Amino acid sequence: MNAAVTALRDFNVVVLWYFVALNSSYLLLIGIAAVEVLRLTRRASFVSHDDIFANPLTPPVSIIVPAHNEEAVIVESVRAMLALKYSEFEVIVVDDGSTDDTFPRLREAFELERIDRVAPGKIKTIGEVTGVYASQSGEPLIVVRKVSAGLRADAVNAGLDLAHYPLVCMVDADSLLEDTALLAVAKPFVDDPQHVVAAGGLIRVANGSSIYRGRVEDARHSSRWLARIQNVEYIRSFLLGRLGWSRLGSLLIISGAFGLFRRDVVLEVGGLDPHSLGEDAELVTSIHEHLRAAGRKYRVVFVPEPVCWTEVPESFAQLAKQRRRWSRGLAQLVRKHRRMLGRPKYGGIGTVALPYYVTFELLGPVIEAVSVVALVVGLALGVVSPWFAVAFGLAAVGYGLLVSCCALTIEEIAFHRYRRWTDLQRSFAAAIAESFGYRQLHSWWRLRGVYDEIRGHEAAWGEMERRGFAAVELDDCAPASGGGHDTGREVVSRTVEASQ
Repeated sequence: MNAAVTALRDFNVVVLWYFVALNSSYLLLIGIAAVEVLRLTRRASFVSHDDIFANPLTPPVSIIVPAHNEEAVIVESVRAMLALKYSEFEVIVVDDGSTDDTFPRLREAFELERIDRVAPGKIKTIGEVTGVYASQSGEPLIVVRKVSAGLRADAVNAGLDLAHYPLVCMVDADSLLEDTALLAVAKPFVDDPQHVVAAGGLIRVANGSSIYRGRVEDARHSSRWLARIQNVEYIRSFLLGRLGWSRLGSLLIISGAFGLFRRDVVLEVGGLDPHSLGEDAELVTSIHEHLRAAGRKYRVVFVPEPVCWTEVPESFAQLAKQRRRWSRGLAQLVRKHRRMLGRPKYGGIGTVALPYYVTFELLGPVIEAVSVVALVVGLALGVVSPWFAVAFGLAAVGYGLLVSCCALTIEEIAFHRYRRWTDLQRSFAAAIAESFGYRQLHSWWRLRGVYDEIRGHEAAWGEMERRGFAAVELDDCAPASGGGHDTGREVVSRTVEASQ
């Protein structure tokens, strides 16, 4: 009995230090990112997108858009991509077996006609391509129709096989790119064409913002708490977390919602793994492993300036599906690339990034769940003192809240995307709300994702509900500065229930 009591007490102490280490690592990454943000801010006045646009060495880009039942957003999304400021590009939409009006709406909006374009077959797809269509209105738009395999990666691979430009940009159909986003994310390839093989751009939450012709005119927080909390997550993890990893040369994830890659390197690793639910991270990890094994010098970078606005779930059911899929995708990645773990041959990816993701991301929900039970049992048996429970709560919740507030402060000072004081207040309120209830639910969803992978449940892309674009009154979209919009504009606001 004494041995069990001692073990329980020691376990609680270990878990306490686990939470301290977890949040300290977040804080360290944010600190590294803050230094990088300061450096980029100082350089901003000397950097011109016009130079990249006019530079004859700026490589052309194939933008690949996988789409499955996206009738609510597809036309506006494609129009926004076709309006991007870039010297030469094409948009390839892959209709992955949609059963709604995704293709009819594209055909009507862009005057699509079937063409005889044969894929070279450099990347094999599971679902057969049934037709290739081109816009007859002069737009650089190709639409590929294929049989759905239920996997997003298979749809992207079909677009990769048809692309013929040296850079490929993968963008989700429910995403909106700022007009200079492609120029900004292509800049590293222009500055260092011999070594940069992949670049990721910043993902922001579009829910609640005012949209005009496929552009976010006025960034706002959603009226729904679930979307606000996810906005805090995206700032902490997708902005500052990834910028910190990029600075360390150990960036493992480039979001599938917005990433730019050298096509030849993607072909070398065989394209995206169609059976992976975390195909974006899996692709980046495969590139790291392939180029490290070959002894080639390369860089994978994150650029915080280009912005891709995306929908996030506004219902718990949809969010649960997304986070279970992400968690399972991470488990698949670690299993497939386990030979890289702890090996100096793979640099910071093998010795720092992958061990970090295993310890804090993959095992995190397991440790958190067990720690709650151990703490409650310890209190009930009198093994754990109330003061220790307070210290435990401060390490697990209070420290995490401090990290989120630091991330929000840095984002506000550096980028100032939200122009209203109410939005800033909502951000900090959401950071507080995240720690009480949401974070525990999130751990449960992540735990179920790991369980799904262990049990070997069938993996599929799945479907998300969408609200699409809805017209709103002009007065509702008045900018924070107090000025008005042109009266002739039709302003639309995008409110959504689904995710990327």
